[in-house]
Amino acid sequence: MTLDREIKVKSILITQPEPEAGKNIYEEFSKKYKLKIDFRAFIHIEPLAARDIRKQKVNFLDFTAIIFNSKNAVDNFFNIASEMKVEMPPETKYFSINESVSNYVQKYIVPRKRKMFNGKGTEKDFLALCKSHSKEKFLFPCSDIRKATLPDFFVKNKMNFTECIIYRTVSSDLSDLADVFYDILVFFRPADIKSLYDNFPEFVQNNTRIAGFGSSTAQAIEEHNLILDIPAPTADSPGMLSALERYVARANNDKKN
Repeated sequence: MTLDREIKVKSILITQPEPEAGKNIYEEFSKKYKLKIDFRAFIHIEPLAARDIRKQKVNFLDFTAIIFNSKNAVDNFFNIASEMKVEMPPETKYFSINESVSNYVQKYIVPRKRKMFNGKGTEKDFLALCKSHSKEKFLFPCSDIRKATLPDFFVKNKMNFTECIIYRTVSSDLSDLADVFYDILVFFRPADIKSLYDNFPEFVQNNTRIAGFGSSTAQAIEEHNLILDIPAPTADSPGMLSALERYVARANNDKKN
């Protein structure tokens, strides 16, 4: 980012679904700087049918442990199991990326001691947790778009591990935004960048500032020859909100403008 791209900000598009009432972390930020902040999911989930699972030759009952990296994975796994009339045995172990996902699993099962495991928020911690149960037969129900870190770890450590695609991440129809322009576009996943170009192949950045969360998103931005004006997380900005606040505070400085 160069100083000549620190231009006054009036509007921001967050490429995520609109938060539930009372859970909008950007609300105070919007009021403080008198910003128009809109939300629009650039991607959506399409579950696979039971027949698509059978084509992958995966039998859920062959596994002693299930790995969940998101609530979407939890919903789609148990919905497909229900469609296939598969009831997971009570001794099945469930490994979740964090406590929030682990608690969500309890929507579908009766929790039992020593059968529910969750990481403490970091990928490194979660992988170490899985390794401590190296004798399990792990199933990883996931999207067609996922980071390679987890499967690579299991292969490297020669653990019994199988992936099963149970839903697809699909670009949403954004045609209604064709003539709508924002000062900042905020992306959280490489799939968001893909959706941008699926909808607008001729997109030109010009003075539109781009914010990106995470290294994989930053890489996707770079691969499309876009300028990443607002990266997160950084040493100064651990989250996207703090990164946006720091940028807007500079760009909207009355003395500067």
